[in-house]
Amino acid sequence: MADAAALTLGEVEIARAWNVRGDPARLAFVDAARTMLGVALPLQPNTSARADGSALLWLGPRSWLYVVMGDAPSDDFDAARKAINAAGGALFDVSSSYVAWTIAGEASARVLNRGCPLDLHPRAFAPGSCAQSVFGHVNALLYRPDGRFAFVVMVARSFAADARAQLLECAATDGYRVPASAR
Repeated sequence: MADAAALTLGEVEIARAWNVRGDPARLAFVDAARTMLGVALPLQPNTSARADGSALLWLGPRSWLYVVMGDAPSDDFDAARKAINAAGGALFDVSSSYVAWTIAGEASARVLNRGCPLDLHPRAFAPGSCAQSVFGHVNALLYRPDGRFAFVVMVARSFAADARAQLLECAATDGYRVPASAR
């Protein structure tokens, strides 16, 4: 078994998760989204954009997930929704719909691949990448925020227990630690 301290698992607090929908060919929509969210829409499949503790994850050609993890100042959802709707898009608050975990350490990609068919090698899943797939039997959104060996796994709240059990089972072979703040 590898060093248990080499792999870290922890829950991630999702302060905000907003689904953004619209046509990226409409300049008014793109501008309204950037103004209201503080980050430009990523237009390449399976990429993300980050700014000031938030990330905008590409979900599809006309769909993104705006997430703020951890503590966050309160944004005015109603103002953002009105501005984006007025520009031909749509904004939905799905913050209560997701739970997330972080898995960090040099073995993180290998551990996740025990339950997920995506190629998570850094050549294929570079920093800033995100993709929807499965983890075990649960639909999941995987995100690699930066160049560290770390991933965020997000699932629907109703599948949290199954996804957590799968994550712990996949990590058990390598050993892991859960920081006291995450227990």
